[in-house]
Amino acid sequence: MPPASIARVLLDSPLPQLDRLFDYRIPERWRELAVPGVRVLVPLRSAGRQAKGYLVEVVDEVGYDGVLSELDEVVSPARVLDPHVFTLIRRATDRAAGVASDLVRLAVPSRQVRVEKAWLARRAESPAAAEARHARRLAAPGITGYAPEAFAEVVRPHDTLATADDDRSGSSRRIALTGIAAPVEIAPGVWVPASLRTLAELAAATLASGRSAIVSVPDYRDLDHLSACLDLLVSGDDIARIDATQPAADRYRAFLRTLDDSPVIIVGNRSALLAPAPALGLIAVWDDGDSLHAEQHAPGIHSRDLALLRQEDSGCALVFAAHARSTDVQRLVEVGWLSAVEPSGRWRRRITPTAQQAGGDSGATRARIPSTAWRTVSDALQHGPVLVQVARPGYAPRIACVDCGETARCMTCQGPLGVARAGATASCRWCGALAAHWRCSHCEGERWRTVGRGASRTSDELGRAFPGARVVVSDGATPLQSAPGGRTLVVATRGAEPLVEGGYRAVLLLDGESMLARESLRVVEDCVRWWCNAAALAASDAPVVLVGVGGAVATALATGHPERVAAAELADRRVLRFPPAVRVAALAGTPEAVARATAAIDDLEGVDVLGPIELDEGRVRAIVRLDYARGLEVAGRLKAELVRGATARAPRPAGAPPRRRVPALRVRFDDAEPFDDPGARPGGL
Repeated sequence: MPPASIARVLLDSPLPQLDRLFDYRIPERWRELAVPGVRVLVPLRSAGRQAKGYLVEVVDEVGYDGVLSELDEVVSPARVLDPHVFTLIRRATDRAAGVASDLVRLAVPSRQVRVEKAWLARRAESPAAAEARHARRLAAPGITGYAPEAFAEVVRPHDTLATADDDRSGSSRRIALTGIAAPVEIAPGVWVPASLRTLAELAAATLASGRSAIVSVPDYRDLDHLSACLDLLVSGDDIARIDATQPAADRYRAFLRTLDDSPVIIVGNRSALLAPAPALGLIAVWDDGDSLHAEQHAPGIHSRDLALLRQEDSGCALVFAAHARSTDVQRLVEVGWLSAVEPSGRWRRRITPTAQQAGGDSGATRARIPSTAWRTVSDALQHGPVLVQVARPGYAPRIACVDCGETARCMTCQGPLGVARAGATASCRWCGALAAHWRCSHCEGERWRTVGRGASRTSDELGRAFPGARVVVSDGATPLQSAPGGRTLVVATRGAEPLVEGGYRAVLLLDGESMLARESLRVVEDCVRWWCNAAALAASDAPVVLVGVGGAVATALATGHPERVAAAELADRRVLRFPPAVRVAALAGTPEAVARATAAIDDLEGVDVLGPIELDEGRVRAIVRLDYARGLEVAGRLKAELVRGATARAPRPAGAPPRRRVPALRVRFDDAEPFDDPGARPGGL
């Protein structure tokens, strides 16, 4: 057999038993095009079917004595699966007991033939023309608001980078960055969060040094602000935006740009971290505590883990930036893997708690806020807009039975009931069914009362408390990117707060006590992150008031040190063996499959199992806690059990029609809420 004539192919299949490389002989007609990274079609031995896949490597020989099947087709000469990206995907999925093709689908967008042909034509042009297209780079900008030496190692020019091991492991190139908590004007009338300007400046400085940069943000609002900053710093040809909300052609065009040889700044959400990047010099992740950084589909990899793995492979600089540090990043700071970088003292945002104050005058009583906070809002409205953050959207986020006080639940799906707007019929917040003939499942009562206040009800009350002020609502249903200035009250749910020109003249954080009462392992750090992100939208000299929160959390926020909350939370979790002090894996499936999976790891030191508990009829769930050093071993054994369950044939009665197979076992590592009540989230593991 001629040299280099065997293709090793990754099949595009979610089945765990097919998560390996398959060998195929390369026929002569495809010998020139069959190179690593291209899309291929290969035969399957069952029923003459074909499967899509990616050619990962070409080898001379394999340890197989039989006759190999031939490649059916090389779909395209474009090498879309970068070898470095595949190495990252393989490491990430092995760490999470996942299937590599699930991450490849996230990394490589669907093919757009017309876009790809145009890109291949440009690739064939002369090197001089390609260089001219990318010759408009601007000089490296400074990094505003930080000491000049803070990022010296991060943006070193390409030709001065060492290749020694000490350069790859130096924590001066791995940073936990506390963002500047204020909006800034980057062009006349264009305002963005200062922290995203900082990341844009870092990315532009990296590009000026001759290296690529990847910046991952949680949602489209952050992405729009980041893109606005970059448009002023670098040429548009040097930016590739990879966003799930883009039209398919635009996303594929941006992805193909990352395959070019010239450095590029890649911005996007989770998938941006899987994009090819020539001469990678920087990876930056904004607000890693945001739940949008966690991939909901299998294998459930978090952006933070992808960034850590890719930095380890490439040796590039790494920046985790946020207004409030997550406990995961705090752990990396405490073990010395990351160096903390903070803005100068005048940029620290201090939040004033009012936990012990009571509403005194009539206006404060109508607005359900303490008198000091009411006066702060009243004074601020004379100078500009005021932001009021609330916990829930709608009018009444929850209703309860008048007779027994239990939460009213939907008679169809048992989801919680709420009222979307004043005068509306109560409806289910899960399935949307109306509660026209509702009856309490606990006491058979037929009367309910509203509990709590949503954004709509709060806006009504504030409108009465501050007559003459314009009231604007921004929530998940009607999110606003920006809000009008002047005498305006902006009532927003957490994460939906819009920007205003010049920043808010005051920020009022309501519902602090109810937000902290949510049952969640990460409730405290989530609340601190929400509050700090909202406070960062205020003008630099504007007051920020937090209602209903006291204790150590209030003290840390009042002194401008939210990282102390993350440190205290992490210390508690080390004692209790909760993540991120340890890793966790949630196992769900039939009792027999879960029992086999837990038995496969019960001999490992540093591993313990909680449960199992019953989910529903025929299914149970167990939680596995493991030390970080045991991660790969535990994942490997659980992956073997996944393959066992997927290949086992359940007996079927004679004459019975075939039925859709349900996996006997599901595994998810590092779930953000591993200890949640399984019935609390629809569609949960």
